This record gives sequence, structure tokens and C-alpha cells, in this order.
Amino acid sequence: MNLHSLANAFDEHLANNYTPDGPGAALLVSVAGEELYASGRGIADLATGEPIKPETTFRLASVSKQFTAMCIQLLEQERCLAYDNTLQQYFPEFPAGIGAQVSLRHLLSHTSGLLDYEEFVEERPDWQISDEEVLAIAAANTETYFTPGTQYRYSNTGFVLLALVVERVSGIAYADFLQQRIFTPLGMETSMLYQKGKAIPKRAMGYARIEGGKIVQADQGTCTATKGDGCIYTSVRDYLRWHQALSKQPGMAPALEQVYAPIGGYENGFYGMGWFFSRRGSGGLEMYHTGNTSGFSNLVIRIPENDVLIACFSNTADNPYLMTGFLDVLEHFPVLHTESGLIRDLLQLTR
Repeated sequence: MNLHSLANAFDEHLANNYTPDGPGAALLVSVAGEELYASGRGIADLATGEPIKPETTFRLASVSKQFTAMCIQLLEQERCLAYDNTLQQYFPEFPAGIGAQVSLRHLLSHTSGLLDYEEFVEERPDWQISDEEVLAIAAANTETYFTPGTQYRYSNTGFVLLALVVERVSGIAYADFLQQRIFTPLGMETSMLYQKGKAIPKRAMGYARIEGGKIVQADQGTCTATKGDGCIYTSVRDYLRWHQALSKQPGMAPALEQVYAPIGGYENGFYGMGWFFSRRGSGGLEMYHTGNTSGFSNLVIRIPENDVLIACFSNTADNPYLMTGFLDVLEHFPVLHTESGLIRDLLQLTR
């Protein structure tokens, strides 16, 4: 691979799509354990003028789900729980029918059919819903979208419940479990779970573009403080440490082979353990996920067969450059190019 051409291509992508005085993005590319490119463009916090760097931390939004899944996997490996355990075993407040039908496996593969909690929440500037309040909403519903295990439907509700399962099984706060079992052992020094009022190191603030192209702060919203579905903060540099841990044996591979579901309408599309994935012509996997929430848009791609990581975090909501131009750049570098055209469609399925 021509590293000079790669660096120029990514520099050009960042320069063409992000201004030096507005919100921007951090981008990192690694192959076979070697960091080939890491850079940032734009401003992390418009109030201070702090520039975006590879060490800048962003809210991951739904990219957080893979960490939630790993917490469950760690507890399963220690025989503290089983993927086929039902909600009733952890949440007696659930209606008997639903509680006995929905398993952790269903939550991890988005096949639970649980109603989306966001449909029952009114956006309010002075309030953020908690995981316990999401549990109360979910437990109050006596219906599901479909019989659990029969269909795929992306569910933030399910991953909020998974973080609560981690707390109930481990006996410690979810933030502490993440810190003790993942972030600290992997040396992810600037990674943490969002907690209102607690300082986040090297933090990017979130922004959005409104009508007329005006940029406004959009750092938090009513549904941005729930733990299991989307409020981990990390940098592309720290995320590389996470990728390297997943690349080691056994990593997440055994669980991904056990806990997944096909995505309706996509012949080669699957979801499991916090990842969308498809199978390459060579038999390997392409794994990817986005995160799109108030003020932030993110994309991670892993190609385990070639030990490839591509991570792009931005502090702009609904950032279109993750979905179009950035993927076009990858096509010029064979080792980075994703074989499956599914990625462009599947990336639209997360928030």
C-alpha cells in the first residue's frame, strides 16, 4: 500500500468536508496492528477553539453497543449468566408473557420485538431519561412488535436493558464495570461513560446544522444519557486499543458465531453483539456500526481477515460525509475496500 497516497487521500477528504474553524472529525486507519493514518480537522469546542486531534473524545452513540455486548459476554464467560436467560430472571416487573419470552440473545441481536422507548418520550430541554425510566416504560407495555425471535428490528430499548442486566448481575454500576473490566485493562485512558456533571477528558462538544447552514450546539438531548445504547465517550486512539483487543483470540469471535440474526431484506446482512456484519467472498467478515445522535456522527469498520480498522468520529449530527464521500475514498485502497455493497444500506439502520 502506498502510504503517501493514502495519507494524501484522507487529508484531502478531511479538508474537502470540514472547515478548520467549525465542527469536524477525527480519522484513524490501522492495518495489521500498525497505525497508518491518524489525524483530525475542525474544532472540538467552538467556545474554546480547541482543535480536533486523534486524542479528542467523542460520544460514540450506537457504536457504544459493542461495549455493552462485551460486558454481557464477559459475564457469560464467567458463567454469571447465559445468553438464553430471560428478562423475567432479571426484571420481575415485566409482564409474565413478555418477560418469559424475551432472552438476552434476543436483546443482543435486535430480535426482541420490544417497543422503542423513544416513542413514549417527549423531548424536553431540562430532562434526560434514565435507564430505570426506560425499564419502567418497557415493563408497562404488554405488547411487542412481533413474537420475540421471529424478526429483526433495531432496538435501543434492548441495549438499555442489557446495561441494567450488567449492573444487577455484577452488583456494581455499569460505568464502574466498564472502567474496571474494559477501559483500564486496555489502557483506554480517556474513555468513560457519560455521567451528568462528571468531567470528560479532551471532550468534543456536539453540534448540528440547522436551516440556512447555521451551526448550533446540540451536545445533549432527552435520550442521550441512557447507558447501554449510546453514551460512551472515547477517541480514535483509544478505540484502536479496543480494536486490538478484539483482534486477539478469542476476542468477540466466539460470541458473534453464537449470537446473531439475519437482517430482513439483506441476503448477506446480519446483526449480533453490537455489530452489523456481512461475509466477504473469501469467507471472512466485514463488521461495521455507526452512531448518530444529538451532536455526533460516527463510523467504525473492521475487517478482521486483514486486521483492518477504520474509525471516523465527528462532532456534527447527521454527518453525510460518513456515508458517501468517505466510503468512496476507501475504494481506492484494496486492503481497506469493503467488498459488500450492503454497507452503504446497512449504515442507514443505526442512530
